[in-house]
Amino acid sequence: MERKTHIDTFGAFALIAFALNLAFNQVVIKVTNGGFNPVFSAGLRSLGAIVVLVIWMKLRGVSFAFPKSARGWAVVSGLLFTFEFTCLFMALDGTTVSRASIIFYSMPVWLTIAANFLIPGERLTRLKIIGLILAMSGVAVALSDRSGGHVSWTGDLLALTSAFCWAGIALLVRVTPLEKVPPAQQLMCQVAISGPILVLIAPLFGPLIRDVQMIHLAGLGFQIIAVASLGFLAWFWLMSVYPASSVASFSFLSPVFSVILGWLLLSEHVAWSVWAALVLVAAGIYLINRKPRLPNA
Repeated sequence: MERKTHIDTFGAFALIAFALNLAFNQVVIKVTNGGFNPVFSAGLRSLGAIVVLVIWMKLRGVSFAFPKSARGWAVVSGLLFTFEFTCLFMALDGTTVSRASIIFYSMPVWLTIAANFLIPGERLTRLKIIGLILAMSGVAVALSDRSGGHVSWTGDLLALTSAFCWAGIALLVRVTPLEKVPPAQQLMCQVAISGPILVLIAPLFGPLIRDVQMIHLAGLGFQIIAVASLGFLAWFWLMSVYPASSVASFSFLSPVFSVILGWLLLSEHVAWSVWAALVLVAAGIYLINRKPRLPNA
């Protein structure tokens, strides 16, 4: 498909749907953790995604060959991916969806700060600085609020560490030979490395099986198909069709949807401070990704 210069109606609906999908996934992870050890669940998700990706790549005729210059960086990316989801799944086991999501989706903040020093042409502008201040204030508010629900410093800090890992992966794709590797091959490498490692280390975090019910199996299937494989492939496709900055600007919707879904579906108590943190983080992410208007010629 021809690359577009702006987000059209289809693109807007697709990006909103993707943000809602990611937000719902936070709820699904929380529920699935009731049946499986969180790290084991993350490992099963990656192993299942390998199967789906192999089938998809074969049907689409996508090569499995990986450039030699990028292999070492792919391993680093896979290890970061492993640590990211170890932390995220454990975070959602130890704190609420609303809190974990606000902190986890602060990723653009840390990526923007790192990019300012490491990527030419990605300097901080006045708009980005305002966005950073707002978003970081929101994260601080979320971390400082200890009221209501099942919350813990451990869960909050694990979510923050997960956001750092996610930013690291995004940075690797920008500054290393991974930039030239097709998305499907990058994703395959990440799940192929993370799957076996997560399953092997899962016993260190407690019994592998808790109380498995049909809802937990359905949740695991949703994560494998709708998020870890086809979901991220859809995201990469959107990135290839629409301007990256415009696509990224929709990322502020994910924490908004996550808090709302945690409140509606899990009856989580959301204190006023958490709503305030959500507004600050969402507004900050929007400003960070917003492309400044050029002056009229």
